[in-house]
Amino acid sequence: MKYVVFYEMAAEAGPRLAELLPEHRARWERCREQGTLLAIGPFSDRSGAMGVFTTREAAEGYARGDPFVLQGAVASWSVREWNEVLL
Repeated sequence: MKYVVFYEMAAEAGPRLAELLPEHRARWERCREQGTLLAIGPFSDRSGAMGVFTTREAAEGYARGDPFVLQGAVASWSVREWNEVLL
């Protein structure tokens, strides 16, 4: 079982993303090093992003402390349970 965080970006997020990216990247690097983050990235239309985590706690904790969320670049986020079939 994996857990996927989905982000919907705020309409005015564009200019803020570059400013917040170094802190956001440092956060996901720490999670990757801890082994709780398996994949992360934006959708090609830049409407949002997703990340795949090993536990619900890691997924929710990541989103709650992410500078993109804390600084209003993310309009909303959610976590869904995912049963991967093929990796």
